[in-house]
Amino acid sequence: MDADANQALLDRYYAAFAARDGAAMGRCYSADATFRDPVFDLQGSDVAAMWRMLCSRGTDLRISSSNRVADAQGGSADWEARYAFSVTGRPVHNIVHSQFRFRDGRIVAQVDRFDIWRWARQALGLPGLLLGWTPMLRRKVRANAEKALRQFLEAERRHSA
Repeated sequence: MDADANQALLDRYYAAFAARDGAAMGRCYSADATFRDPVFDLQGSDVAAMWRMLCSRGTDLRISSSNRVADAQGGSADWEARYAFSVTGRPVHNIVHSQFRFRDGRIVAQVDRFDIWRWARQALGLPGLLLGWTPMLRRKVRANAEKALRQFLEAERRHSA
């Protein structure tokens, strides 16, 4: 694919994100895509499922993106998410930098970087402030996110049956 097609893919992806359309976001990924950030480490269909889950649960989610650039192989973007964390109701303003690799008109790899301690302080309050930098809290956040994704997938399966 060429840079223009990949740029259009990124623009479509972030437009879907801003519209909280997780299904449309999922269609931007290849079947064997990988996704990694401080909370999730996913591959294949779980990548699209994560976005469906986050967009469907984030009823107050507001997304803005900037610096979206792509070439023939990869790209990057900066984006910000504002929402109330579902577990605590606390407001979160997450600032993220994404790196992408493309293949055949789809996202094949995405790595998102953000300050997990900053996120934990906002989302969890005092426990996040005190423990957000520790591997223990990070493992707990990852385990809870993985559990939520498995429950979401099970609910989708039950609903479609």
